[in-house]
Amino acid sequence: MEVTDLAVQIRKEQKKGPARRFRQKGLIPAIFYGRSAKNILLTVKNDELVKLHNEKKDHAFIKLIIDDGGDKKIEKLSLIKEMQFQPLTGKFYHVDFYEVDMKAKLTFEVSLQFVGKCIGVENGGELQHIKRLVKVSCLPENLPDHIEVDVTSLDIGDSIKIKELKLTDGITVLDQADAAVVAVAAIKVAKVTPAEAAAAEAAGAAAPAAPAAAKAGKEK
Repeated sequence: MEVTDLAVQIRKEQKKGPARRFRQKGLIPAIFYGRSAKNILLTVKNDELVKLHNEKKDHAFIKLIIDDGGDKKIEKLSLIKEMQFQPLTGKFYHVDFYEVDMKAKLTFEVSLQFVGKCIGVENGGELQHIKRLVKVSCLPENLPDHIEVDVTSLDIGDSIKIKELKLTDGITVLDQADAAVVAVAAIKVAKVTPAEAAAAEAAGAAAPAAPAAAKAGKEK
């Protein structure tokens, strides 16, 4: 379970005017909340959010280091629930942080990682990735970085379904059990009828002959 630290500051103002001034200073308004947590109004540096986004850590666990202006800093484990962007500029507008309870199961989307050299492809088939993400329920500490799917033994016509995924203990996949995540299909070859072949041959015969090559040099 990867956790990224993020420094944030408590804010007391929440109207549009103060929020606009925060953004002008490079600070993005945010909020922390949860089922058992009291809402905390925050600001976070725009540059820090850009860094998280660029490093693709905005879907990871975030440990908020909250500066309340006092001597002690408060730490809260969270996930980014929502990131709002300004429609014209694409810049960050507001961020929602949701409290993570290590003893409560949450729903996550986990990527599938396909590994192995597929027999069906070697036999002329086409490997089709039907799903690349699955929805799982688990405790935060059990959340995997990805779920590995071995396609080595798949031949043409074979598939791997949700219920056949190899999962570690404590993880439940919420997608439909009979849904396929990957399959090997036969490559369709266009069939040409005898009439179509004859028409193509006739068209080739009717095409004008290429001009003869000019003789090199002059006749004496």
